[in-house]
Amino acid sequence: MTADPLDLPFDLQVDAPLDTSHGGSPDGPLEPLDVSVVVPTYNEAGNIRELLRRLGAAVASAGLTAEVIFADDSTDHTCQVIADAASSTPLPVVLHHRATPAGGLGGAVIEGIARSSAPWIVVIDADLQHPPELLPELLARGRSTGAELVVASRYAAGGDRSGLAGGYRKLVSGLSTGVTKAVFPRALRGLTDPMSGFFAIRRRAVDRAATGEDGLQPLGYKILLELAVRCRPSGIAEVPYAFAERHAGASKSTVREGLRFLRHLVTLRTADPRARVAAFGLIGLSGFVPNLALLWLLNGPGGMHYAPAEIIANQAGLLWNFLLVDSLLYRLRRGHHRRSLRLLTFAAVGNADLVARLPLAALFMAWGGLAAVPATAVSMVVVFAGRFLLVDRWLYRRRRAERTPAEPVRLEAPLPDPTP
Repeated sequence: MTADPLDLPFDLQVDAPLDTSHGGSPDGPLEPLDVSVVVPTYNEAGNIRELLRRLGAAVASAGLTAEVIFADDSTDHTCQVIADAASSTPLPVVLHHRATPAGGLGGAVIEGIARSSAPWIVVIDADLQHPPELLPELLARGRSTGAELVVASRYAAGGDRSGLAGGYRKLVSGLSTGVTKAVFPRALRGLTDPMSGFFAIRRRAVDRAATGEDGLQPLGYKILLELAVRCRPSGIAEVPYAFAERHAGASKSTVREGLRFLRHLVTLRTADPRARVAAFGLIGLSGFVPNLALLWLLNGPGGMHYAPAEIIANQAGLLWNFLLVDSLLYRLRRGHHRRSLRLLTFAAVGNADLVARLPLAALFMAWGGLAAVPATAVSMVVVFAGRFLLVDRWLYRRRRAERTPAEPVRLEAPLPDPTP
Protein backbone atom coordinates (compact mmCIF):
# COMPACT_ATOMS: atom_id res chain seq x y z
CA MET A 1 0.00 0.00 0.00
CA THR A 2 1.80 3.10 -1.23
CA ALA A 3 -1.02 5.61 -1.73
CA ASP A 4 -0.56 9.09 -0.40
CA PRO A 5 -3.03 9.38 2.52
CA LEU A 6 -3.85 12.95 1.52
CA ASP A 7 -4.62 12.07 -2.13
CA LEU A 8 -7.87 10.16 -1.74
CA PRO A 9 -11.11 10.22 -3.74
CA PHE A 10 -13.03 11.96 -0.94
CA ASP A 11 -12.68 14.99 1.27
CA LEU A 12 -11.26 13.87 4.61
CA GLN A 13 -12.67 16.90 6.38
CA VAL A 14 -16.31 16.11 5.47
CA ASP A 15 -16.30 13.46 8.22
CA ALA A 16 -19.24 11.55 6.71
CA PRO A 17 -19.30 7.74 7.09
CA LEU A 18 -16.95 6.32 4.46
CA ASP A 19 -19.36 3.57 3.44
CA THR A 20 -23.15 3.97 3.52
CA SER A 21 -24.17 0.39 2.89
CA HIS A 22 -23.91 -0.67 6.54
CA GLY A 23 -26.36 1.63 8.26
CA GLY A 24 -24.74 5.00 7.64
CA SER A 25 -25.56 7.92 5.37
CA PRO A 26 -23.84 11.17 4.43
CA ASP A 27 -25.83 12.81 7.20
CA GLY A 28 -24.80 10.23 9.82
CA PRO A 29 -26.06 6.81 10.99
CA LEU A 30 -29.76 6.09 10.35
CA GLU A 31 -30.40 4.40 13.70
CA PRO A 32 -29.72 5.74 17.20
CA LEU A 33 -26.32 4.69 18.47
CA ASP A 34 -25.34 3.27 21.83
CA VAL A 35 -21.69 4.27 21.61
CA SER A 36 -19.24 6.27 19.55
CA VAL A 37 -15.77 4.69 19.48
CA VAL A 38 -13.02 7.28 19.04
CA VAL A 39 -9.68 5.95 17.82
CA PRO A 40 -6.71 8.36 17.60
CA THR A 41 -4.26 7.11 14.98
CA TYR A 42 -0.71 7.95 14.00
CA ASN A 43 0.84 5.57 11.45
CA GLU A 44 -1.20 2.54 12.52
CA ALA A 45 -1.86 1.02 9.08
CA GLY A 46 -0.97 -2.51 10.21
CA ASN A 47 -3.60 -2.51 12.98
CA ILE A 48 -6.71 -1.02 11.37
CA ARG A 49 -8.33 -4.10 9.79
CA GLU A 50 -7.88 -6.28 12.88
CA LEU A 51 -9.14 -3.51 15.14
CA LEU A 52 -12.31 -3.05 13.09
CA ARG A 53 -12.86 -6.81 12.91
CA ARG A 54 -12.64 -7.23 16.68
CA LEU A 55 -14.67 -4.09 17.40
CA GLY A 56 -17.41 -5.29 15.04
CA ALA A 57 -17.51 -8.69 16.70
CA ALA A 58 -17.61 -7.20 20.21
CA VAL A 59 -20.42 -4.79 19.35
CA ALA A 60 -22.46 -7.46 17.56
CA SER A 61 -22.11 -9.99 20.38
CA ALA A 62 -23.52 -7.47 22.87
CA GLY A 63 -26.34 -6.29 20.59
CA LEU A 64 -25.02 -2.72 20.57
CA THR A 65 -25.06 -0.11 17.83
CA ALA A 66 -21.86 1.84 17.34
CA GLU A 67 -19.86 4.08 15.06
CA VAL A 68 -16.07 4.26 14.81
CA ILE A 69 -14.40 7.65 14.43
CA PHE A 70 -10.75 7.71 13.43
CA ALA A 71 -9.03 10.97 14.38
CA ASP A 72 -5.92 10.61 12.29
CA ASP A 73 -2.56 12.40 12.35
CA SER A 74 -0.75 9.84 10.18
CA THR A 75 2.02 10.55 7.71
CA ASP A 76 1.90 7.09 6.10
CA HIS A 77 -0.94 5.30 4.25
CA THR A 78 -3.13 4.73 7.35
CA CYS A 79 -5.88 6.91 5.85
CA GLN A 80 -6.09 4.74 2.75
CA VAL A 81 -6.23 1.57 4.85
CA ILE A 82 -9.10 3.02 6.92
CA ALA A 83 -10.96 3.97 3.75
CA ASP A 84 -10.50 0.48 2.28
CA ALA A 85 -11.38 -1.32 5.53
CA ALA A 86 -14.60 0.70 5.96
CA SER A 87 -16.20 -1.21 3.07
CA SER A 88 -15.86 -4.56 4.83
CA THR A 89 -17.05 -3.72 8.36
CA PRO A 90 -20.69 -3.57 9.55
CA LEU A 91 -19.85 -0.45 11.57
CA PRO A 92 -20.25 3.09 10.22
CA VAL A 93 -16.72 4.50 9.97
CA VAL A 94 -15.83 8.20 10.04
CA LEU A 95 -12.36 9.35 9.05
CA HIS A 96 -11.14 12.74 10.21
CA HIS A 97 -7.61 13.48 9.05
CA ARG A 98 -6.25 16.50 10.92
CA ALA A 99 -4.40 18.96 8.72
CA THR A 100 -3.04 20.65 11.84
CA PRO A 101 -2.48 18.07 14.62
CA ALA A 102 -2.69 20.53 17.54
CA GLY A 103 -2.58 19.07 21.04
CA GLY A 104 -1.08 15.72 20.03
CA LEU A 105 -3.08 12.57 20.72
CA GLY A 106 -5.26 14.40 23.24
CA GLY A 107 -6.22 16.98 20.64
CA ALA A 108 -7.08 14.21 18.19
CA VAL A 109 -9.38 12.54 20.73
CA ILE A 110 -11.21 15.80 21.46
CA GLU A 111 -11.73 16.46 17.76
CA GLY A 112 -13.02 12.91 17.38
CA ILE A 113 -15.43 13.38 20.29
CA ALA A 114 -16.69 16.58 18.66
CA ARG A 115 -17.75 14.50 15.66
CA SER A 116 -19.49 11.77 17.67
CA SER A 117 -23.22 11.37 18.15
CA ALA A 118 -23.84 8.69 20.80
CA PRO A 119 -24.57 9.21 24.53
CA TRP A 120 -21.52 7.09 25.41
CA ILE A 121 -18.02 7.67 24.04
CA VAL A 122 -15.32 5.01 24.22
CA VAL A 123 -11.70 5.99 23.58
CA ILE A 124 -9.37 3.19 22.53
CA ASP A 125 -5.91 3.01 20.98
CA ALA A 126 -5.45 1.45 17.56
CA ASP A 127 -2.51 -0.77 18.48
CA LEU A 128 -4.72 -3.52 20.04
CA GLN A 129 -2.98 -3.32 23.40
CA HIS A 130 -6.49 -2.40 24.57
CA PRO A 131 -8.79 -5.40 24.00
CA PRO A 132 -11.85 -4.29 21.97
CA GLU A 133 -13.79 -7.18 23.50
CA LEU A 134 -13.92 -5.21 26.76
CA LEU A 135 -16.05 -2.43 25.25
CA PRO A 136 -19.46 -3.95 26.15
CA GLU A 137 -18.33 -4.50 29.73
CA LEU A 138 -17.27 -0.85 30.07
CA LEU A 139 -20.74 0.29 28.99
CA ALA A 140 -22.49 -2.29 31.16
CA ARG A 141 -20.51 -1.18 34.22
CA GLY A 142 -21.36 2.46 33.59
CA ARG A 143 -25.05 1.73 33.15
CA SER A 144 -25.30 -0.51 36.20
CA THR A 145 -23.42 1.84 38.53
CA GLY A 146 -24.59 5.18 37.11
CA ALA A 147 -20.94 6.26 36.77
CA GLU A 148 -20.14 8.87 34.14
CA LEU A 149 -16.61 7.56 33.64
CA VAL A 150 -15.57 3.90 33.37
CA VAL A 151 -11.84 3.22 33.05
CA ALA A 152 -10.17 0.04 31.84
CA SER A 153 -7.45 -0.32 34.47
CA ARG A 154 -4.15 -2.19 34.41
CA TYR A 155 -3.72 -1.62 38.15
CA ALA A 156 -7.11 -2.65 39.52
CA ALA A 157 -7.42 -6.11 41.09
CA GLY A 158 -7.29 -8.58 38.22
CA GLY A 159 -5.51 -6.17 35.86
CA ASP A 160 -2.14 -6.76 34.23
CA ARG A 161 0.42 -4.40 32.66
CA SER A 162 2.75 -7.05 31.23
CA GLY A 163 2.24 -5.65 27.73
CA LEU A 164 4.45 -2.67 28.60
CA ALA A 165 7.71 -3.23 26.76
CA GLY A 166 10.61 -3.57 29.20
CA GLY A 167 11.29 -2.53 32.75
CA TYR A 168 11.90 1.10 31.79
CA ARG A 169 8.37 1.64 30.47
CA LYS A 170 6.89 -0.13 33.49
CA LEU A 171 8.92 2.12 35.80
CA VAL A 172 7.86 5.28 33.94
CA SER A 173 4.22 4.16 33.94
CA GLY A 174 4.26 3.45 37.67
CA LEU A 175 5.99 6.73 38.54
CA SER A 176 3.68 8.77 36.30
CA THR A 177 0.63 7.16 37.88
CA GLY A 178 1.91 7.86 41.41
CA VAL A 179 2.80 11.48 40.67
CA THR A 180 -0.52 12.15 38.95
CA LYS A 181 -2.58 10.75 41.82
CA ALA A 182 -0.50 12.75 44.32
CA VAL A 183 -1.09 15.99 42.38
CA PHE A 184 -4.87 15.37 42.03
CA PRO A 185 -5.85 13.35 45.12
CA ARG A 186 -9.48 14.49 45.10
CA ALA A 187 -10.29 14.46 41.39
CA LEU A 188 -8.69 11.04 40.90
CA ARG A 189 -10.01 9.40 44.05
CA GLY A 190 -11.04 5.82 43.32
CA LEU A 191 -9.08 5.74 40.05
CA THR A 192 -6.14 3.32 40.01
CA ASP A 193 -5.04 3.97 36.41
CA PRO A 194 -5.35 7.69 35.55
CA MET A 195 -2.89 7.18 32.68
CA SER A 196 -5.11 4.66 30.90
CA GLY A 197 -5.92 5.33 27.26
CA PHE A 198 -8.96 3.02 27.27
CA PHE A 199 -12.16 4.28 28.87
CA ALA A 200 -15.85 5.08 28.40
CA ILE A 201 -17.33 8.46 29.31
CA ARG A 202 -20.86 9.82 29.12
CA ARG A 203 -21.35 12.65 26.67
CA ARG A 204 -23.03 14.82 29.29
CA ALA A 205 -19.82 14.80 31.36
CA VAL A 206 -17.75 15.93 28.37
CA ASP A 207 -20.30 18.60 27.54
CA ARG A 208 -19.97 20.10 31.02
CA ALA A 209 -16.24 20.63 30.59
CA ALA A 210 -16.44 21.65 26.94
CA THR A 211 -18.89 24.46 27.67
CA GLY A 212 -17.24 25.54 30.94
CA GLU A 213 -15.06 28.57 31.57
CA ASP A 214 -11.74 26.97 30.61
CA GLY A 215 -13.01 24.40 28.11
CA LEU A 216 -10.84 21.42 27.28
CA GLN A 217 -7.13 22.01 26.83
CA PRO A 218 -5.64 18.74 25.52
CA LEU A 219 -1.87 18.38 25.34
CA GLY A 220 -0.07 15.13 24.60
CA TYR A 221 -1.25 11.59 24.95
CA LYS A 222 -2.84 11.44 28.43
CA ILE A 223 -6.34 12.56 27.53
CA LEU A 224 -8.01 10.65 30.39
CA LEU A 225 -6.28 12.93 32.90
CA GLU A 226 -7.65 15.98 31.07
CA LEU A 227 -11.21 14.64 31.07
CA ALA A 228 -11.15 13.32 34.63
CA VAL A 229 -9.91 16.64 36.04
CA ARG A 230 -11.93 19.08 33.93
CA CYS A 231 -15.16 17.07 33.53
CA ARG A 232 -15.37 16.09 37.22
CA PRO A 233 -17.47 13.03 36.30
CA SER A 234 -20.20 12.02 38.69
CA GLY A 235 -19.03 8.58 39.68
CA ILE A 236 -15.98 6.66 38.47
CA ALA A 237 -15.93 2.91 37.94
CA GLU A 238 -13.17 0.60 36.74
CA VAL A 239 -12.91 -2.66 34.82
CA PRO A 240 -9.62 -4.57 35.12
CA TYR A 241 -7.90 -5.72 31.95
CA ALA A 242 -4.63 -7.19 30.72
CA PHE A 243 -2.55 -4.69 28.74
CA ALA A 244 -1.50 -6.69 25.67
CA GLU A 245 1.56 -6.44 23.46
CA ARG A 246 1.36 -4.16 20.45
CA HIS A 247 -0.15 -5.90 17.37
CA ALA A 248 1.92 -4.00 14.77
CA GLY A 249 3.95 -0.82 14.43
CA ALA A 250 6.07 0.99 16.98
CA SER A 251 5.29 2.69 20.29
CA LYS A 252 4.77 6.47 20.18
CA SER A 253 6.02 6.94 23.74
CA THR A 254 9.06 9.25 23.68
CA VAL A 255 10.96 11.58 25.98
CA ARG A 256 9.29 14.48 24.18
CA GLU A 257 5.84 13.07 24.99
CA GLY A 258 6.94 12.68 28.61
CA LEU A 259 7.88 16.37 28.77
CA ARG A 260 4.52 17.31 27.22
CA PHE A 261 2.83 15.25 29.91
CA LEU A 262 4.66 17.18 32.65
CA ARG A 263 3.62 20.48 31.07
CA HIS A 264 0.06 19.24 30.89
CA LEU A 265 0.19 18.25 34.55
CA VAL A 266 1.32 21.77 35.51
CA THR A 267 -1.36 23.37 33.32
CA LEU A 268 -4.14 21.29 34.87
CA ARG A 269 -2.96 21.84 38.43
CA THR A 270 -2.62 25.61 38.04
CA ALA A 271 -6.09 26.00 36.50
CA ASP A 272 -7.16 26.62 40.12
CA PRO A 273 -6.29 30.28 40.98
CA ARG A 274 -5.06 29.24 44.44
CA ALA A 275 -2.65 26.74 42.92
CA ARG A 276 -1.60 29.39 40.40
CA VAL A 277 -0.69 31.79 43.19
CA ALA A 278 1.39 29.08 44.88
CA ALA A 279 3.14 28.17 41.64
CA PHE A 280 3.81 31.85 40.89
CA GLY A 281 5.36 32.24 44.35
CA LEU A 282 7.54 29.13 43.97
CA ILE A 283 8.75 30.32 40.59
CA GLY A 284 9.56 33.70 42.16
CA LEU A 285 11.55 32.01 44.93
CA SER A 286 13.47 29.91 42.40
CA GLY A 287 14.56 33.16 40.74
CA PHE A 288 16.76 33.88 43.75
CA VAL A 289 19.20 31.18 42.55
CA PRO A 290 20.33 32.89 39.32
CA ASN A 291 19.98 36.29 41.03
CA LEU A 292 22.34 35.45 43.88
CA ALA A 293 24.73 33.51 41.64
CA LEU A 294 25.19 36.46 39.28
CA LEU A 295 25.38 38.92 42.19
CA TRP A 296 28.23 36.90 43.71
CA LEU A 297 30.01 36.73 40.36
CA LEU A 298 29.72 40.47 39.66
CA ASN A 299 30.29 41.76 43.20
CA GLY A 300 32.97 39.21 44.14
CA PRO A 301 35.33 38.12 41.36
CA GLY A 302 34.04 40.90 39.10
CA GLY A 303 34.68 43.63 41.66
CA MET A 304 31.53 45.57 40.72
CA HIS A 305 29.84 47.82 43.28
CA TYR A 306 26.90 46.18 45.05
CA ALA A 307 24.16 48.50 43.74
CA PRO A 308 24.73 48.09 39.98
CA ALA A 309 25.60 44.40 40.52
CA GLU A 310 22.24 43.81 42.25
CA ILE A 311 20.35 45.67 39.53
CA ILE A 312 21.94 43.47 36.84
CA ALA A 313 21.55 40.28 38.91
CA ASN A 314 17.88 41.07 39.47
CA GLN A 315 17.39 40.96 35.68
CA ALA A 316 18.80 37.42 35.60
CA GLY A 317 16.25 36.36 38.22
CA LEU A 318 13.46 38.06 36.29
CA LEU A 319 14.50 36.35 33.04
CA TRP A 320 14.48 32.99 34.82
CA ASN A 321 11.05 33.70 36.30
CA PHE A 322 9.68 34.82 32.95
CA LEU A 323 10.84 31.69 31.13
CA LEU A 324 9.08 29.45 33.68
CA VAL A 325 5.94 31.59 33.91
CA ASP A 326 5.61 31.97 30.15
CA SER A 327 6.34 28.37 29.15
CA LEU A 328 4.62 26.55 32.01
CA LEU A 329 2.21 28.60 34.07
CA TYR A 330 0.59 30.67 31.31
CA ARG A 331 1.38 28.60 28.25
CA LEU A 332 -2.27 28.66 27.11
CA ARG A 333 -2.80 32.39 27.71
CA ARG A 334 0.06 33.85 25.71
CA GLY A 335 -2.23 35.20 23.00
CA HIS A 336 -0.75 36.78 19.89
CA HIS A 337 1.74 39.15 21.53
CA ARG A 338 5.38 38.60 20.68
CA ARG A 339 7.45 36.91 23.36
CA SER A 340 9.86 39.84 23.44
CA LEU A 341 6.99 42.21 24.28
CA ARG A 342 5.77 39.90 27.04
CA LEU A 343 9.31 39.72 28.43
CA LEU A 344 9.71 43.52 28.48
CA THR A 345 6.34 43.94 30.19
CA PHE A 346 7.13 41.23 32.74
CA ALA A 347 10.53 42.82 33.45
CA ALA A 348 8.94 46.24 33.92
CA VAL A 349 6.47 44.83 36.45
CA GLY A 350 9.26 42.91 38.21
CA ASN A 351 11.56 45.91 38.47
CA ALA A 352 8.75 48.14 39.70
CA ASP A 353 8.50 46.12 42.89
CA LEU A 354 12.06 47.13 43.80
CA VAL A 355 10.95 50.75 43.70
CA ALA A 356 7.69 50.05 45.55
CA ARG A 357 9.05 47.96 48.42
CA LEU A 358 11.16 50.66 50.11
CA PRO A 359 8.50 53.38 50.38
CA LEU A 360 5.90 50.79 51.41
CA ALA A 361 8.13 49.50 54.19
CA ALA A 362 8.80 53.07 55.33
CA LEU A 363 5.06 53.77 55.33
CA PHE A 364 4.36 50.69 57.48
CA MET A 365 7.07 51.73 59.93
CA ALA A 366 5.99 55.37 60.14
CA TRP A 367 2.21 54.94 60.19
CA GLY A 368 1.80 51.35 61.32
CA GLY A 369 4.44 51.37 64.02
CA LEU A 370 6.09 48.22 62.68
CA ALA A 371 9.74 47.40 63.12
CA ALA A 372 11.98 47.20 60.06
CA VAL A 373 11.86 43.43 59.56
CA PRO A 374 8.07 42.92 59.81
CA ALA A 375 7.50 46.09 57.77
CA THR A 376 9.76 44.73 55.03
CA ALA A 377 8.00 41.36 55.16
CA VAL A 378 4.55 42.95 54.86
CA SER A 379 5.70 45.13 51.98
CA MET A 380 7.04 42.07 50.16
CA VAL A 381 3.68 40.31 50.54
CA VAL A 382 1.79 43.36 49.26
CA VAL A 383 4.15 43.78 46.31
CA PHE A 384 3.98 40.08 45.50
CA ALA A 385 0.16 40.18 45.47
CA GLY A 386 0.21 43.23 43.22
CA ARG A 387 2.70 41.66 40.85
CA PHE A 388 0.67 38.46 40.63
CA LEU A 389 -2.54 40.33 39.87
CA LEU A 390 -0.85 42.40 37.17
CA VAL A 391 0.64 39.33 35.52
CA ASP A 392 -2.41 37.09 35.94
CA ARG A 393 -5.21 39.54 35.14
CA TRP A 394 -3.46 41.89 32.72
CA LEU A 395 -0.36 40.49 30.99
CA TYR A 396 -1.82 36.96 30.65
CA ARG A 397 -5.50 37.78 30.85
CA ARG A 398 -7.88 35.29 29.27
CA ARG A 399 -8.90 36.38 25.78
CA ARG A 400 -12.21 34.68 25.12
CA ALA A 401 -12.93 36.38 21.83
CA GLU A 402 -9.76 35.05 20.19
CA ARG A 403 -9.13 31.44 19.22
CA THR A 404 -5.86 29.84 18.21
CA PRO A 405 -4.88 26.15 18.02
CA ALA A 406 -3.09 26.52 21.38
CA GLU A 407 -6.16 27.80 23.20
CA PRO A 408 -8.89 25.62 24.75
CA VAL A 409 -10.73 23.38 22.31
CA ARG A 410 -14.48 23.58 22.79
CA LEU A 411 -16.95 21.09 21.42
CA GLU A 412 -20.03 21.89 19.40
CA ALA A 413 -23.41 22.38 21.09
CA PRO A 414 -24.15 19.65 23.66
CA LEU A 415 -26.33 16.80 22.49
CA PRO A 416 -29.06 15.34 24.70
CA ASP A 417 -28.13 12.28 26.69
CA PRO A 418 -31.06 9.83 26.44
CA THR A 419 -29.55 7.27 28.81
CA PRO A 420 -30.81 7.20 32.41
